[in-house]
Amino acid sequence: MERFVPWVHIAAAIFSSINLGLTAYIVSLHGGFPTPNFITFSSLWSLLVLAYVALTPRFVPRLFHGTVSLALLWITTIFWFAGAMAYSVQGAWPYCHSWDTFCGSIQAGIGFSWILWVLFTFLAVIETLRSRRGSTRTGPAVV
Repeated sequence: MERFVPWVHIAAAIFSSINLGLTAYIVSLHGGFPTPNFITFSSLWSLLVLAYVALTPRFVPRLFHGTVSLALLWITTIFWFAGAMAYSVQGAWPYCHSWDTFCGSIQAGIGFSWILWVLFTFLAVIETLRSRRGSTRTGPAVV
């Protein structure tokens, strides 16, 4: 399963960027809703965590620590679960007052939020299993 980790990093970065664009659009139209603001934060947070988890071991290994990586992945997983759940509840409107792009962006954002939760859960579980085996990662990810 560890051989999929780099691909999951790439997918999570792409989906975080897409979700960042979708939620930034929603926030630009209606900035008063707290859930899209939190999803925008979670997207930015995810990109920073992915930069640390995926790039730091490869390019600056002395700054990488496996326990910090594990904690960041689990915190990000919790952020995505809470955000996706709140977004799903808030975005479950029966009609959208003919705002097709607005409603479509909300629905796409909900879908990408759940996908990101699945991806970060996978990464957190893999990192947890790796740390329980005692193989703390200090170098590049296994390819």
